[in-house]
Amino acid sequence: MNEKEILATLALTRINYFHLAGIRQLYEAAGSAAAIVENRSHIRDIVPDVSPKMLEGLRDIETVMPRAEAELRYCQQYGIQILTLNDPLYPRRLRECDDAPLLLFYKGTADLNQQRIVNIVGTRHCTVYGQDLVRRFIEGLKQWSPQVLIVSGLAYGVDICAHRNALQQGYETVGVLAHGLDDLYPPRHRETANQMICQGGLLTEHFTQTNADKINFVRRNRIVAGMSDACVVVESAAKGGSLITARLSRDYNRDTFAFPGPVGAPYSEGCNHLIRDNQAGLITSAEDFVMAMGWQDDATLSAAQQQGIERQLFPQLNETEARIVAALQKQNDQQINLLTVRTDLPISKLTATLFELEMKGVVKTFAGGIYHLLK
Repeated sequence: MNEKEILATLALTRINYFHLAGIRQLYEAAGSAAAIVENRSHIRDIVPDVSPKMLEGLRDIETVMPRAEAELRYCQQYGIQILTLNDPLYPRRLRECDDAPLLLFYKGTADLNQQRIVNIVGTRHCTVYGQDLVRRFIEGLKQWSPQVLIVSGLAYGVDICAHRNALQQGYETVGVLAHGLDDLYPPRHRETANQMICQGGLLTEHFTQTNADKINFVRRNRIVAGMSDACVVVESAAKGGSLITARLSRDYNRDTFAFPGPVGAPYSEGCNHLIRDNQAGLITSAEDFVMAMGWQDDATLSAAQQQGIERQLFPQLNETEARIVAALQKQNDQQINLLTVRTDLPISKLTATLFELEMKGVVKTFAGGIYHLLK
């Protein structure tokens, strides 16, 4: 992409940050950002109904050029790609959306136009149930469809859980940010973000020195939704950012799915409502998702069927351990007094075996003597 076009796009972004539909119409009519800047004095010859506010911005475009030049220098210095709307590396799915940004700042290695892209979103207050869903989903997805780009927002909760599990499974994963690439919010996710740059990437529409304001998180959601084939909501309260992403996905004609949760659980209400109102397909596993999307490859499907995709999760368990795991698979999060009845094991043996299972990372103890199956 030539520098003239990049600078023109940077400048247009600065003057029309909140008027994406209007600038997009102008961009498509003129054919490029450079053409808009060059013809700004008689732009109504190209688009007669240009708004007065946009005309005013175009008249003053020289005032924002120094900022555009500074941003370009920063990106060149730190290896950040500037992807304009007509750049072949720009996410083609996002380009189809009317409110797509004129440009994106990108630092990473992943192809943003991979054959299969899914976003995984949810609450910042992810429960152990939600963490297990994310882990199981990505593990299963890797078996059914090994080449998928995982997208999320690098926020607390479901987002960071999705990124980290994607990295562990060898997937590339992209985080869409609500600020510029000169900063990272939240700061504690820096280590994961650094790993993602080498195994995925970080993506934003925002210039450097942009704060992570609330409105930017809402705007960020349209990029997450628009660049993906499908949206998977793991956990959500009755109101939350992930529900905005789900709505945008439907608006963009993307497939939308949600995991159900316990009735009355505060961070499952949003997902349950999406399913109840037919706004998202119900899934309980990666297999459900892959079959709904038609992503199963013949070779992968055959291998998965031969191995048994619902394979025994704990092949190294002895008979007593397997009995406890089976009881927790039927109903998770049980107290020891219930487990002793349902496994028909004496308390002493049950306690000792639960300790061994905890050491193996199969179960975890919670307050009140509740045992939770992790796998």
